Amino acid sequence: MSRAVLSLGANLGDRAGTLRTALTALADEGLVARSTLYETPPWGPVEQPPYLNAIAVVRGDRDARGWLVRAQELEQAAGRTREVRWGARTLDVDVVTVTGDDGAPVLSDDPELTLPHPRAHERAFVLVPWLTLDPTAVLPGRGKVADLVAALDPAEVAAVVRWDHLH
Repeated sequence: MSRAVLSLGANLGDRAGTLRTALTALADEGLVARSTLYETPPWGPVEQPPYLNAIAVVRGDRDARGWLVRAQELEQAAGRTREVRWGARTLDVDVVTVTGDDGAPVLSDDPELTLPHPRAHERAFVLVPWLTLDPTAVLPGRGKVADLVAALDPAEVAAVVRWDHLH
């Protein structure tokens, strides 16, 4: 058994529908909690539409690599292609952290699965929804998520906007 924090984002097609479909699929995998949706500006050097993002906490019979495989399956089911790094996508699912049954964080420097996620501490679109979902959350090796959010550029934090549309 392990617990994973997953970051989900979509900026092509029916963004909300794609995220809801992925979150519904995760319900069968032991979804413990999920954030609301947040609209965020794109991250990286490629011009593209805004994202909808969410955080999901899952607990199940998978190890870290198993959560990565599940994330990739969700992306594939949503028609994800990988032509441009940091480009637009139908669905992006990142494994942010994995915690073993003993409560210890899983650490990995494998280039295919670096844990905790190597850039999560600098991404408001990950940290703000995560903090809202779990005010006591900790990013292993980086500290409390609340402190990480406080250290970000206030403009980046303000750009992560709760998305309350019903469509």
